[in-house]
Amino acid sequence: MQRARTITPRRVASVFVSLQLAALPAAAQQLTVERVYASDEFRTRSAALDFHSDGESVVVYETAGDVVDVWLEGIRTGERERVIEGRRLVPEGSNAPIRVESVTFNDDRSQALIFANSERVWRLNTLGEYFVLDMQSGRLTPVSTAGKQMFAKLSPDGTKVGFVRDNDLYVRDLRTGAETRLTQDGSENIINGTTDWVYEEELGLRDAWRWSPDGSRIAYWRFDQSAVRTFYMIDDLGHYAELIPLRYPKAGTENSTVEIRVVDIGSGATKTITSVDGDSYLPRMDWMDTDALLVQRLNRHQNRLEVLRADTRTGSVEPLFVETDSAWVDVDDDLIWFDSGRRFLWSSERDGWNHLYVYGRDGRVQRQLTKGEWDVASVLGVDERGGFVYFTAAQPTPMELHLFRVPLRGGRIEQLTKEPGTHYITMSPGFTYYVDTWSRAGTPPTTRLFSTDGRLSRTLAENSTVAERIGQLGLQPPEFFQFETTDGVTLNGWMIKPANFDPSRRYAALLYVYGGPGSQTVTDAWGGSRYLWHQLLAERGIIVVSVDNRGTGARGRDFKKVTYLNLGDYETRDQAEAARWLASQPYIDPSRIGIWGWSYGGYMTALVMMNSDRFAAGVSVAPVTDWRLYDTIYTERFMRTPQENPEGYDNSPVHKADRLTGELLLIHGTGDDNVHFQNAVQLVDALQAAGKQFDLMIYPNRTHSISGGNTTVHLFTMITDWLVEKLVDADRPAS
Repeated sequence: MQRARTITPRRVASVFVSLQLAALPAAAQQLTVERVYASDEFRTRSAALDFHSDGESVVVYETAGDVVDVWLEGIRTGERERVIEGRRLVPEGSNAPIRVESVTFNDDRSQALIFANSERVWRLNTLGEYFVLDMQSGRLTPVSTAGKQMFAKLSPDGTKVGFVRDNDLYVRDLRTGAETRLTQDGSENIINGTTDWVYEEELGLRDAWRWSPDGSRIAYWRFDQSAVRTFYMIDDLGHYAELIPLRYPKAGTENSTVEIRVVDIGSGATKTITSVDGDSYLPRMDWMDTDALLVQRLNRHQNRLEVLRADTRTGSVEPLFVETDSAWVDVDDDLIWFDSGRRFLWSSERDGWNHLYVYGRDGRVQRQLTKGEWDVASVLGVDERGGFVYFTAAQPTPMELHLFRVPLRGGRIEQLTKEPGTHYITMSPGFTYYVDTWSRAGTPPTTRLFSTDGRLSRTLAENSTVAERIGQLGLQPPEFFQFETTDGVTLNGWMIKPANFDPSRRYAALLYVYGGPGSQTVTDAWGGSRYLWHQLLAERGIIVVSVDNRGTGARGRDFKKVTYLNLGDYETRDQAEAARWLASQPYIDPSRIGIWGWSYGGYMTALVMMNSDRFAAGVSVAPVTDWRLYDTIYTERFMRTPQENPEGYDNSPVHKADRLTGELLLIHGTGDDNVHFQNAVQLVDALQAAGKQFDLMIYPNRTHSISGGNTTVHLFTMITDWLVEKLVDADRPAS
């Protein structure tokens, strides 16, 4: 029974206001920060499918309270079979079922590895409890009872499960129940089977161990971060401030020493296969066969990537081939074996654009599969039965992303996705189906399942209600445009104008910038809550614009890597050129142009206001203010070390504070473990020393995302009010 609510005068007033708003036409109801960030009104639904290994069915999770049932659903037939009944998943000694988060089946579906009861422990990593379920008997076995685990995986023969706990590797024998500790030195300094902060953040490596094909051995990364200095963040919200230690190698300082090791499950014997000190990296490793590893070794300058074959029996290491670049070589996951391990796929920018190559096992190129003045974005897999490589590419324009396939033997490239815009793709294991999440600028995503012969199987999520609500707002969709800089470079951009745009008026303009190496903000894709907030600003009288400067992605190697050794130079020049172009438009007021950005975009915002006088106001959120304060792998990839390139590092806001023009709002979270709050503190110090006035907002203990609780609403309300005051109200006569 519901309890009756007392109607107070305040409640009557709020109900009356709500009814008034509801009675208004939807287009007359302005967007608010609360509607954009604190309600579900415009939240889109996604529908990622968890394909089963047979390629013809998907894993479906149905939740009722804390109980999760697991079903297999046939893709063609739609028929469902419940394979795991959640209420029966009660561990011994417990009276409640586990909270299932994901399930992995072995090939014959006799066993299921269940991940449950997880918690976030470090950025992208999760810690939880793993269980092995015998599908016939229903017996539920915890992988370990001595603490939570990470990255558990069944052995190829299904008799064992390996996992990481407290920076050590373990194996549990599922027949005997015996748990064996394979590494003995896991600690705060020594990390086995997972990675340190910088490998996780900048090389995308977290799960750092691999079963051998026969399940007799494990290859793993071992990190010794003793030489990495500790950076201390401060939690000031308690009665006494607490230090939060973080091993964080800043540009030019010591990295972890890293080894690839192989341990024999039966004997426990361990062999070091290859190692690097802090002047090299081992970003990728996997088994070639039962006796050999393929290891990628990257020098500290990150312009020489060696692909090595390591014999795990003898310990010998020999190079297969070397990828080099005068700037840097990107690390990715495009290396895919096929033809029973006799050939593999590789991507490279060696001809000026990112394209695909077939290599033999001997490390020699057999053929180039893709060519043209466009970039392959990602490889989705090799379909040996059908004879195709599936990939996505920024084609036919850099603003779009489409699914393509090319014959393994070489030949005509076929575009599979048709609608203009951006298509994010997930392929089924057998390459008979793909999930296509498609959107356009101003159009929410639609997720559909297709067979690779082009037939639509079903629509999984179309967000029609959100699209209808957005349509009722009467918004102007983004307009794409190009302009040419004074030195002859064509740049792409988009522009959001007010719904009631009047070409005879002169509007304030705001540039939204990220601008970092290989990034893009100018894409024909749904922009989510940030897009809606930009529309909110347009409703307040600000034309919002974004331009992809030199250094951004999808336009080839030379366009992206022109910024090498001098981050911030070409990028800020191009944003100033964008302001120049805007000022030449008859509907833009040249005296009321602003700029805003977050992270690299925050750095760009502060720096461009120190290199150009075209901006009246700027909002810099969580910026790097001195590249010497950022991490080794990211910064040195583009800049080398501060010792080698002091002039390049000096092109940072801290060193140019005396040149600030316009009004600046600086925002940072004190709990930011990525771009440390130290960056804001040092810029504040430099601005004060230079006699420059500015505004500052601090978010205690908030991370790089500056989120949690009411934080997002507070943040964007403040930025909105500040921009309206500086750019819109500046045009109004004083009362």
